[in-house]
Amino acid sequence: MQNITIVAEFTLLGFSIHPKLRIHIFCLVLLCYTMTMMGNLFIISLVLQNSKIQKPMYCFLANLAVIDICFVNTTIPNLLKDIWIESKSISVTCCIAQMYSFSLSGTAEFAILAVMSFDRYVAICFPLHYSTIMKRQVCFHLIAGVWYSSFLSSCFSGYLIMNLTFCFPNIDHFFCDIYPLLKNSCTSTLLIENCVVASSSLIIVSLIITIISYVNIIFTVVKIKTTKGKQRVFTTCSSHAIVVSLVYGSCIFTYFRPSQIQRGYFNKNVSILNTIIVPLINPFIYTLRNQSIKEAIYDIFHKITSTD
Repeated sequence: MQNITIVAEFTLLGFSIHPKLRIHIFCLVLLCYTMTMMGNLFIISLVLQNSKIQKPMYCFLANLAVIDICFVNTTIPNLLKDIWIESKSISVTCCIAQMYSFSLSGTAEFAILAVMSFDRYVAICFPLHYSTIMKRQVCFHLIAGVWYSSFLSSCFSGYLIMNLTFCFPNIDHFFCDIYPLLKNSCTSTLLIENCVVASSSLIIVSLIITIISYVNIIFTVVKIKTTKGKQRVFTTCSSHAIVVSLVYGSCIFTYFRPSQIQRGYFNKNVSILNTIIVPLINPFIYTLRNQSIKEAIYDIFHKITSTD
């Protein structure tokens, strides 16, 4: 019978960083983190303070900003610590908590993007009935459904992982993602893997809703005769379409690559896109390409300058 050593903490292998580049990479990641926090907090405060954009579309956008804030705070602070003090250790409890928070935030992001797709579908395909369909109560239930379903989706697998025994200390990632974490278990993970696959059905449903919404939007755009009308629809949907492509694209590259040999290498590189770049550019994509947001920002600056 083999002796089994139960580990109390993991070592995140992360990236091999040259000592001379360490401070530069730290500053770059810190800059991305600061800009992400400022950009998303700005969107939330803008939606809360400006009555002109307190509409379903922007309430969903504010919730996306909240999710992105949760997302970056799950991974980046620990990454900064690892880069700065070269300490890549993390306790098993903290690792599982990070994995659960990452799973919850990621699932919620897919769900809110699906809700935003549905909102755009109703606005473009049924403009006369939009205010009737997307009532305040309906929006509240949709947002509550996003958080509740994401919580339930991540909760059961998180509970099962808490009861695993871990015997291997090294995690080949820069944060505690679920599959690298499961590789360190010396007990069976079949039930958890099946649970994760079942939980991913929420992401698949979100993708189906998004695709169906955009297919119907495309058919509606084709029927629009005026160029101005088509341009207005394109402006409304382009920001969301870019974010959807980035989020789903990074997820597919991370979790659905056929090559097991290259999976660890690509996971770490593509996860940078998913955990740092996407939350960073989300606020800028929506603010730079949305006329209502631009007008709300202009109103703020106008009030500031007029008081001076």
